[in-house]
Amino acid sequence: MSRLPLVEGVLTYIKEKNISFCMPGHKGGLGFLKTVKGRELYENFIKGDITEVDGLDNLHHAEGIIKESQQLLSEYYGSIKSYFLVNGSTSGNLAMIYSSFNEGDKIIVERNCHRSIFNAIIMRKLEPVYIKNKINLKYDVPFPLDKEHFLCLIKENKDAKGIVVTYPNYYGICFDLSYVIEIAKKYNIKVLVDSAHGAHFGVNKLLPENPLKMGANMVVMSAHKTLPSLTQTAFLHVGRVTDISKVDFYVSAFLSTSPSYMLLCSMDYARFYIQEHGDGDYGELIKQCTYYRNKINRLGKFYILGQEDLEDVNNYTMDLTRYILNVPKGYSGHKLLEYLRANKIQAEMSDMRNVVLIFSPFNKIQDFQELYIALKNCDMNTLRDKYVEVIDYGMPMQVMFPYEVIDKEKIIVALKDSKGKISAEAIVPYPPGIPIVMPGEVLSKEILAVIEYYLKCNVAVLGIINGGIAIVEK
Repeated sequence: MSRLPLVEGVLTYIKEKNISFCMPGHKGGLGFLKTVKGRELYENFIKGDITEVDGLDNLHHAEGIIKESQQLLSEYYGSIKSYFLVNGSTSGNLAMIYSSFNEGDKIIVERNCHRSIFNAIIMRKLEPVYIKNKINLKYDVPFPLDKEHFLCLIKENKDAKGIVVTYPNYYGICFDLSYVIEIAKKYNIKVLVDSAHGAHFGVNKLLPENPLKMGANMVVMSAHKTLPSLTQTAFLHVGRVTDISKVDFYVSAFLSTSPSYMLLCSMDYARFYIQEHGDGDYGELIKQCTYYRNKINRLGKFYILGQEDLEDVNNYTMDLTRYILNVPKGYSGHKLLEYLRANKIQAEMSDMRNVVLIFSPFNKIQDFQELYIALKNCDMNTLRDKYVEVIDYGMPMQVMFPYEVIDKEKIIVALKDSKGKISAEAIVPYPPGIPIVMPGEVLSKEILAVIEYYLKCNVAVLGIINGGIAIVEK
């Protein structure tokens, strides 16, 4: 047994020299080597692992270089105020929700939100009303919210204090956020946006628009997902007028008191890079992505989704700097991910029929060529697998709010004995990663049938352990 299992494991992975089509956006440091100042930072990262010493600044009471850097960040993205987050987008989502709502507030929230949003809803004791997300059954890809469903929901819940949405989703697909903000304004409802995958949005006209420019109240962005910044770094932006002192408090409350200047400097650099080089570099990246999308599609083996595959009625758009690489029914996205990994190509994630790849301007043309060659040489017979249908199901009835469930006594019962009971956990099949049941919702006959189908097909279903499910008694 190794005395340094973590160290040796990471070093082994580094030595494999895999092509990075996944997070983080700096692609193994190449993003820092793009500029003279970035290279200097790259060469001094370990020496920059210092915290709030004399001569620098204090993240929790910024008066010097951190304050100046955050002001530049705010000016670039068009916010009233922007914050550096060293605890990732998770801390931003928590701060955003805590500073926007009070206990007992009703909020409208997308069903496929990040777990940090759901955790914040429980911790803040909010009363959620869920927006159902769509599934594209042709490609088995999760799509964002449906306009018609959203409009009905907001008319039925005019007393909601806010709407929390994800823009884009993990697959890079965006809904019509400007429409949602326009409708929300009519009812004086706040719009909070988890834009973890959209820190590069708006830098080029071929990309979706920056949510702040559309009028969102608050926006969280993961700097590390698409920009040249270290993992764990993110931004929080305040858009429309709000209580800044309250935001200041909660940002400070959810951040470490020992922030590393390596993280802070990488965020400053990410903003500098995208501001100085983003437009041209992302334009060139999109050209490469488009060229190889067409080339791969001509192979006739795989299909990379494009704008033409989205629904016009919902005005969906997509991030052209990532691929949704689809395989036909009867073949496995998971097996394709494994095949690419065996060919030293690291994709971001897979589901039953899709592999998601995330690109940045620091991916070389050779990277795209290697991807094309690997896909061209792929023996499709090795990807064969049983087709698992992605089921579009109805919304369960909610009889308790998630925060009410958390303190209740829970018991484990067999799935077959849970009909009509109240779920104590979120039941989430991966893929597609959208909860079938949330805490406090009733386990109906129809819902149990969906769960049993996924289990029968050997799909990982979070919340189910050895055929048992946690329930609460009302």
